[in-house]
Amino acid sequence: MDTETAELRVLEAAQSLFNERGVQAVGMDAIRTASGVSLKRLYQVFPSKDALLEAVLRRRDAEVRAAITSYAAAHATTPYERVLAVFDYLGEWFAEPDFRGCAFINAYGEIGGVSAAVADIARTHKTAVRDHFAALVAELGAPAVLADQLAILANGAMATAGINGTPEPAAQAKAAARVLLDAA
Repeated sequence: MDTETAELRVLEAAQSLFNERGVQAVGMDAIRTASGVSLKRLYQVFPSKDALLEAVLRRRDAEVRAAITSYAAAHATTPYERVLAVFDYLGEWFAEPDFRGCAFINAYGEIGGVSAAVADIARTHKTAVRDHFAALVAELGAPAVLADQLAILANGAMATAGINGTPEPAAQAKAAARVLLDAA
């Protein structure tokens, strides 16, 4: 098996297991079994669980950013609609059967206090989401603080949906976002 294939299989297995069970509850043996990659090969590709987690989070960051942008482009034309489309995207994501909350919030909560790299990746991702809102808010000519408020709504919806196991927080956050947008 070439390095690229091994890396992809390990990343997919780790992402799924970390989502399902949490980071600390998943050992490298479980990732080896789920990926079908030998333990020796796994450690050649990712020398530590920390390195693997960082790679999973970076990959997830790219996926989420692309998904939000793509979803908004397909479902909205104006900046106002693109803001609200983020919450529609979240609602669809929250409704997926394997949704267990935001990977960045979860990883930060589990090990962000002891892993500067995980904390940095989580902060970078959350800043990117906030910046996405900031670009849309700027297009609307609304106050810049609105981007922070929208990001708080989105992150709160993620945490609440993950804990409660329901997609409803996305619709609630969207309704609150609409109020904020209309007030701005």
